[in-house]
Amino acid sequence: MHKLLKLMLRLEVFRVDIISLGESMVEFYCDGPISQAKTYQSSVGGDTLNTIIAASRLGSKCGYITKLAEDQFGDYLLNRWKAENVDISGIKRVADGFNGMYFISLSTDGQREFIYYRTGSAASTITPLDLDADYIKSARIFHTSGISQAISKTSLQTVEQAIQTAKKKKVKVSFDPNYRPKLWSKEQALRAYETVLPYVDIVVPDETYGMLINKSLPEEIMDYFTVFKIPIIALKLGSKGVLLKERGHDPRQYGVLDVKVMDTTGAGDAFNGGFLHGICQGYSVDDAAILGTITAGLKVMGRGAVESLPQGKEVYELLKAIRKGEKRLI
Repeated sequence: MHKLLKLMLRLEVFRVDIISLGESMVEFYCDGPISQAKTYQSSVGGDTLNTIIAASRLGSKCGYITKLAEDQFGDYLLNRWKAENVDISGIKRVADGFNGMYFISLSTDGQREFIYYRTGSAASTITPLDLDADYIKSARIFHTSGISQAISKTSLQTVEQAIQTAKKKKVKVSFDPNYRPKLWSKEQALRAYETVLPYVDIVVPDETYGMLINKSLPEEIMDYFTVFKIPIIALKLGSKGVLLKERGHDPRQYGVLDVKVMDTTGAGDAFNGGFLHGICQGYSVDDAAILGTITAGLKVMGRGAVESLPQGKEVYELLKAIRKGEKRLI
């Protein structure tokens, strides 16, 4: 009886909705060209982290898997994650190395400029041995990305192992290819994606995937993913919204909020967070997609990948208004 109680308490402590794996970096953003900037605001960023913070602000219990160097930036990242109610049980600290960072500027015409310092970061040294299968099992959804695959050979192996572990443990697998040509070639990326796609339950790509498979139409990209028999496909189309396909149903498209766009950094990640949160909460796939669209729409009205992510109340009020027909997507 005592052992059973301890097991129940352990499950109570570690049960989470969404766990993601990847690299988080310190973000420094400024106005105008980086070459002329004198002051920067600091924050945090990284596609898989942005996703779970978006979900956490909506009410999901989220956890993160990564490695951090034991320096002041590592402390800064941990403190920010804790402030966002992100479980850090899956974080490993290492004495050597450094934590990645990036600089981003935003001009008055909306153009963005990025400089990354991430090669060889602590996060990129993660290996399959760093994974805790029981921790992954504690989630409803495990989420990761193509960027997480691309940052190193060992990270590529770790993502594959984590996805296979989640699948074996009957945890739903969510994957965002998030192709970045500066990180690897088309051939490398496509080979890595197609290795994990057969294990994926939810895929949230964007239109850039078309360049990898020589397709330009959203319907053609959707057909590509359908071949892998993925149950839920949400193809992000930027200002044109999202094309949604649930296995056994016809595709349908949802638009975007009519808002003034300030910064699109992390908009796709914000959609992912809202979408996965909705699925965790038992929403229909359509309502989850609308929730993701609202989350992304509110996010682009402000600066930074994380700073402008909306809180739950604001999102739910808009969802309610859309359901009543008082607001609409365009």
